[in-house]
Formats: sequence, C-alpha cells, structure tokens
Amino acid sequence: MKKVQSVCNYCAIDCNLDFYVDEEANRIVSVKPTPGYPVNDGFCCIKGISLDKQQTVVDKPHTPRVRKEDGTYHYPGWDYTFDYIAKRFKEIQEKYGYEAIAGISTGQLTLEEFAINGHILRDHMHTNVDGNTRLCMASAVVAHKQSYGFDAPGYTLKDLDISDTIILVGANPVVAHPIVWDRIKRNPNKKLIVIDPRRSETAKNADYHYAIKTKTDSTLFYGLANYFIENDLIDHEFIAASTNKFEEYKEFVKDFPLDKVSEVTNIPMEQIMELIELIKNGERVSMWWTMGINQSHNAVRAAQSIINLQLLLGNYGKPGTGANSITGQCNAMGSRLFSNQASLYGHDFANPDARKKIAGIFGCDEEILAKGPTKTYNQIIEGINAGEIKALWIMCTNPRHSWTNNETFKSAIEKLEFYVVQDIYDDIESCEDYDVFLPAVPGIKKEGSYINLERRICRCVPAIVPDEDEKNDYQIMYGIAKAMGFQDIIDNWKTPEDCFNLMKACSKNRPFDITGVSFRGLEGSHGIQWPFKEGDVLEEDERRLYADGKFWHPDGKAIFQFEPVPENPMPQTEEFPYIFNTGRGTVGQWHTQSRTREVQFVEGVSLHHAYCFIHPVVAEKFGLKHEDWITINSCNGQSADFAVRITPDVQEDEIYAPIHYVECNKLTPSVYDPYSKEPSYKSAVVNIRPKEA
Repeated sequence: MKKVQSVCNYCAIDCNLDFYVDEEANRIVSVKPTPGYPVNDGFCCIKGISLDKQQTVVDKPHTPRVRKEDGTYHYPGWDYTFDYIAKRFKEIQEKYGYEAIAGISTGQLTLEEFAINGHILRDHMHTNVDGNTRLCMASAVVAHKQSYGFDAPGYTLKDLDISDTIILVGANPVVAHPIVWDRIKRNPNKKLIVIDPRRSETAKNADYHYAIKTKTDSTLFYGLANYFIENDLIDHEFIAASTNKFEEYKEFVKDFPLDKVSEVTNIPMEQIMELIELIKNGERVSMWWTMGINQSHNAVRAAQSIINLQLLLGNYGKPGTGANSITGQCNAMGSRLFSNQASLYGHDFANPDARKKIAGIFGCDEEILAKGPTKTYNQIIEGINAGEIKALWIMCTNPRHSWTNNETFKSAIEKLEFYVVQDIYDDIESCEDYDVFLPAVPGIKKEGSYINLERRICRCVPAIVPDEDEKNDYQIMYGIAKAMGFQDIIDNWKTPEDCFNLMKACSKNRPFDITGVSFRGLEGSHGIQWPFKEGDVLEEDERRLYADGKFWHPDGKAIFQFEPVPENPMPQTEEFPYIFNTGRGTVGQWHTQSRTREVQFVEGVSLHHAYCFIHPVVAEKFGLKHEDWITINSCNGQSADFAVRITPDVQEDEIYAPIHYVECNKLTPSVYDPYSKEPSYKSAVVNIRPKEA
C-alpha cells in the first residue's frame, strides 16, 4: 500500500490529504486528512474525504469529441482535435480579429495551468480570458491592491486560534469553510461576533449576532471609525508611521454619526454600542469577510471600510489581528497572481523593465506579451451577445449555472460560432451545444501546485495513474499551444515543473517572491507561505505579513480608501419588496453540484430541487406552508419556481436561496462593483406569488 500526500481541490483552505493507494490495482483504498499539516491537522470536511469517488467519475470515452456537420459527434483522438481547435481559432481570428475569441477559467486549476492558459490566450493569441476569481475574490483583490499596494492578505490561519475577538462579516464558515470554523470553535478564549442579515448557521453558534440590513456594511464601519476617532480610541503611532490619508478619512467619517448608522443598517443603537465595547475591550481583534462583502455593488469600498477600521486600531501584523479576506476556491490565490489576467505575472503590464524580464524568462518576443488587463467576465459575455466575440473556450467551470443572470450565458452559447468545453464532466449545464468537448482528469490524477487563502503553496501529487489516453488540463493546454505553433511554449513549458520554475523566476524581487521554493521539495511538506525568496530559511510553518508596519506602496504605507456610499441600484419598491439573498446550502454541497453528486451521503441528504427560505410572516401573508411552491419574479426580468422553507432565521423582507440550483442565478442581476466588476449576487429585489397549479 502506497501513501500519497496531496491537496483537496475544493475550497481555498487547501487541506492536505493522505491517499492510500493499491498500486497494483491503481485504486485509492482510503483517504485520510494529513496529521500535522498546519492548515487542517488531521481534519477535513465530507467533500475532501470523498475525493476517492472521483476515480470512477467518468463513464465515457477518454478521448475528446468533435461535432460533425450533421450535428452528431465523433471521437477523432487528441492530435486531430488539437489541430482542429487550432485551425478554427486561427480562422476566426483571421476573419474577425484577435478579440473575437475569449476564454473563461476557474479558481480550481493549478498554478501552472493558469500560467500556461494565460500565456496562450493573453500573450500569443492577444485575446481575453477571465475566470471564477472574478465571481468571488475580485473585490478583495482590488481592495488589497488599493489599500496595501499589492494583493497580499497578511494573515495566517493560526490567527483564528489566538484572536480573542473574532468578527465575521458576511461569512458563514460553519457551512462554507469547515476548517475555519473548526479553528474558531477550538479557540477557548474568543468572543465570536457575526454581522450578517441572516441568522446563519454560524450566527446561531456566535456569542453575538448583528442582523444588518443587506449592503449597508460600509455605513456601519464608517460609523464605527468615526466613533473611535472622536473618542480617541485609535493607534496614533501606527497611523502616523504606517498609513496615509488619515486626516481626509477623519473628516469623511464625520458624516456617519451613530444615530444615522443605526437608521441605515437597522441595527439598534444599544447593539452598536455593544459592538463598540467588544472591539474596544479586545486585545487581539481580528475581522474576517468573504462573499457577503465581496459580491456587492459597493464591494471594494465595503471591504476597505473593514480594512480602514483595523488600520485605525493598529490591528495589523500582530498575532490574532488583521482585516482578513476568506477566499473561495482552492487556487484563487494562484489565479490572482499567475493567470496573466489582471497583471503581467505579478508585474505591471506597462512597466518596460518587467516586460523585458518576463520575455527573457519565457524566451519569447517581448511584443507578444499582453499590454493590459483582460476584458472582464461580464464584458466577455456581453461581447458574445453583442456579436463581437465568436468563439469561447471554457475550462473547469460551469457558467451556464454559476454566472449571474445566467440566462444571458445561455443566449451567449446560442450565438457562438465555435464553443469548446474542457471539463471532467460532459453533462454539466454548460455542456449544452458544444462544438468540442475536452475531457480532463480530476485532481486525484493531476500534478501541479496550489496557493491557499493564507498564501501557502502546496503540491498536488497524482494519487493514481491516469489511463493511457487520459490527459490533465495542463497537457490539454500544452497540446493546443503546440498545435498553434507557439514555439517558446513547445520548448520551455513541457511539464508543470517547467512552468513552476518559470513562475519562480517571474516572482523574483516581487512581493510574492517564491524563488526559494522547490517544486519537488513541496512534496510531503507542510507547504510554504509566500514570500519565500532564495536563501531564506523556513523557521516556522505559519508566517504573517506587516509585523514591521510596512506595506507595499512605494513609501511603505497603507492608504485609507473611501468614498460616499452609493445609492443601491436595486432598491426595494412596492413592486419588488423582497431582497433575494444567496449563498451556500449545506457543508456537503459545492457550487453547481457537478462534483459533490458523486458523494452518496451528500446526495442522500440534499434536496434535488430548488428551494428558498422565507419568514413566517411572509408565509402567513401568502398562505404558504413548508414545501409549498412559489414563483419568484426578479428585477432582472426573470422568474423561477422554488419550494419554500419557513424560518425566522431570515428577515421579513428577505428571501434566501442556496446557489446550488440553476434557478438561483437565473434571478441574480447584471450589476457589478465599479472597481472589481464582481457581480452583486446577493441583493436582487424580487416579488413572489404562490405557484399556479
């Protein structure tokens, strides 16, 4: 029996797991969480422990399929398919221009897959590719860059163990991040505070829950900042040494007295004062946010209102503190740095020295390198529907289900001239009407690396050997690059290890410097948090940033970022009186459920139809009982049917629906934060009626 230590490729925790493998049968016998690994230390959720189920995931040919002229599909083999894709891509760009092709990726590819995909599409093909990081973490990324000077969340998960005051904002780790919740639960000295419109599973287990009105978070934190400044409860030394624009911020927040804050947020004044006392009396105060903040029309500034408060209090770089974003997908951090979507592999697109450096590392002509950030996810979908983009290549994602206002993606598919789907599954919603399907192996057969939410790089090691004709995502992308004739990729990017070493070289002297990390050395290790440059000695497994009070702007200071709170573009009205809130359903379900359906236990306890939660007052108004059906009409012009569950855990004017059913994002709006372009998934306004028989 062989033991293989690898990584769970579901969420951003990146638990390490030990796969026990019968080598002769090439079969995983059991999966156990890796003891001693600093992230999960012998514990994981039902999803990770069930990854062995993916070894029997496919009951289909391992070779790709290509649509024939009569609409049927044939299985012509990999080489033919790569050549066919290259031919069609070239024809479309010759006819319509470079940007007539686009790609959509995910947060679940490896670091190396992101890098090669970006080099193919953004550099060699001079086109656009965006991904699921736009759907979950883009707002935090922009907030970090503007406030700190780089996308560098400073915390380590150990801060959850030692914080005495933990404030969760728009986060529900009981369901969404079980390892985060386990660490919070095991902290014997903490007070747990949850700020969330809904009495979520986490709120039910908190010491204090403040039921804020949806999308009024920045008003709350501006008001708290004003109170702490007025009462001289701030860290003057830290502010002077480590921040800029404090005086401007001090003047700005004067417009947020607590009585106004209470009125806007619907949090009673006595609860606001209670929250202030909890923060004031805490010695190690940490604040953590995730999708409840990020997925908003005002997301970046809301995240920065949290950052600003912690800057005022000097809660940075110290154990158990920080303004900390909880990432969504397993390699969102790798996507953020290495996908070549928002930066030139961690550099400024316009920096001539950076361009020369990257071209020299890759062995390519400097002129081919992308000259600016990609078109964003919404611009890609809108571009297809406008007839400007003619071909789309999606990888490891299911936007027909997960994209906001998802009927717009359905209409986009219908307008494409060439549509390539690369995935483990051929029956996801996004597999409707494809021209080419590229079957990729699951993570248990992959090699590469991932970066988790606390900047920890770890290795994905294949637990079992792929079948002869199977390919992983990296091999598929390399095959297409080879067919396209991209010589520097053919010569220098043959394997994930080759690519990792290129990315190491790109990182040199940057905030995320990983020149001291060895691809092979990561195997069986505890992972390494960046930065870790050549010559560094790893003295501890968990390292936080900003202990020296230095940030990444040229003067080493963070910046208070703020602006007036914008009007909600989707206000409640007489026609649409309810707020449509969305999020995770259960700890076992994952996104569009294409993977978790393999887990018999999860399938057995999950509803197989869309459902939503409504308040008892609303149920009484419409004469509804448990599991009755309603039609929800959204301000985006779409309608969908849901079974109802009645609970006081939602506010009277709120309807909460799990994201795991395609009906959910049929109703979410095409509204985006102005800086991050992340969709506002959680605040459509709707009306309801009992479903007609």
